[in-house]
Amino acid sequence: MKVFRGFKHPGVASACAVTIGNFDGVHRGHQAMLSLLKGEAHQRGVPSCVLTFEPHPRDYFAELHKKPELAPARVGTLRDKLEDLAQCGVDQTVVLPFDARLANQSPQEFIQQVLVDGLGAKYVLVGDDFRFGKQRAGDYALLDAAGEAQGFDVARMNSYEVHGLRVSSSAVRDALGQGRMADAARLLGRPYYISGHVVHGRKLGRTLGFKTLNLRFAHWKPAASGIFVVLVHGLSHKPIQGVANLGVRPSLDPNDVNGGRVLLETHCIDWPDALGAEGAYGKIIRVELLHKLHDELKYDSLDALTFGIRQDCEAARAWFSKRI
Repeated sequence: MKVFRGFKHPGVASACAVTIGNFDGVHRGHQAMLSLLKGEAHQRGVPSCVLTFEPHPRDYFAELHKKPELAPARVGTLRDKLEDLAQCGVDQTVVLPFDARLANQSPQEFIQQVLVDGLGAKYVLVGDDFRFGKQRAGDYALLDAAGEAQGFDVARMNSYEVHGLRVSSSAVRDALGQGRMADAARLLGRPYYISGHVVHGRKLGRTLGFKTLNLRFAHWKPAASGIFVVLVHGLSHKPIQGVANLGVRPSLDPNDVNGGRVLLETHCIDWPDALGAEGAYGKIIRVELLHKLHDELKYDSLDALTFGIRQDCEAARAWFSKRI
């Protein structure tokens, strides 16, 4: 899959079948939409294209109005979104920066400048609640009328349901926020995961006898938080069982190297000997969060922290043993 930051690049296809959205989590509803998109693109002999935004539009407006509570919890990072889109077989993804210019475009300007002139859209697929343009003034009817006048097809996909539940990013966020990891996996069509480069941390874990893999995220508000039973991919030929803390690490000094940002700290129950002490740094790993053990805890001492981690490891082993 080709990825472009904006559409003013020579590699962007001159014509495409496109769908538009945030695609946070790339859940089963998104996957059904992408399958339809690929079929329509094939019929027209053009590449399939996803048009998405970074930051999330609600992140932009939350910062604009100085109301951080308006920013949505994020199911996935941009890295994971692009990986999921690639796995779905999308030919190209265009990531538009959601800024003041885009926020103030009229629906007609968005259609002309982005869809027609920028992407050469021959087919546009949207969800049943799609709105666009300044103050969300554009809707499906306006887009359909523009397509009729300017020569591109427009289609709308109804909600996708699983056991009577509408599959949406909001539903995934709710499941993750409540620690219902099995429900989240059903909505996503796969276990919930987070990936990234392993970075250096405070290295306190190895002092305590629990070496950790650190994934750090700048300006990210995760939908899930707490202590989880996990599987780690990317370190060995098979996934490694572990325990992970996703959050801001209240058990330690909040002013440490993490700087108060979100951190995923993963302890592998059985560390691969081939990696040695430093072998994981810089590697890209994928951590699947399978089961939530409990919320983050504040420990009064390093001894209490060590005891707590040991208990979490025992709980993870017990959970995995029941799954065998």
